[in-house]
Amino acid sequence: MKRIEVKLSLGVVAPLLDVIKSVADSLDDSLAAPQALERVDAELRDTWRSELVAGQNGDVATLLALFDSDFFANGIVNFDEDNGDAILRACSAVRLRLRERYLQHLPDEELESGDIDLEELQDDTQRAFMCYLFLATVQELIIEHLSGNASRSTQAAQAPEEFDDEDDEDDRDDDEEDNDFPFGKED
Repeated sequence: MKRIEVKLSLGVVAPLLDVIKSVADSLDDSLAAPQALERVDAELRDTWRSELVAGQNGDVATLLALFDSDFFANGIVNFDEDNGDAILRACSAVRLRLRERYLQHLPDEELESGDIDLEELQDDTQRAFMCYLFLATVQELIIEHLSGNASRSTQAAQAPEEFDDEDDEDDRDDDEEDNDFPFGKED
């Protein structure tokens, strides 16, 4: 089974977890991408919506479960084929809600490119934006390295150059990839 092991900077990621948890709480009883289902029978609509919300909440719980006591002890999270899809969906749901609640005034092009001057943003908006970028990076890692397009033995998960802290010894086996990325390990 493909697996990615990522070492994160506790000092950088821990404050973002507060944002993720807050947004996750706001998703408890609502969809990140609500659907207009007025033409559907009311009973069917309520059942369908309940199932969608339950699925979304399960996905978000999977994302939050990455950040358990082991994470706070060693800063490592693991993505694999079993949790990858749920984490992708959870990241999407949280990012949609972040966009709706905190980032609506930022142009889509700047938001997606990350080309935003953080100093011009208020503190809450800065944290929401950093969380948005963090979750986008998580999604990119999962898509790139668990999609079947990446060769485990020849392609290591790489952080963009500007975020690489140092060159680590390559001690991966065929079933596991180590990874440092923008929110990577502390010095």
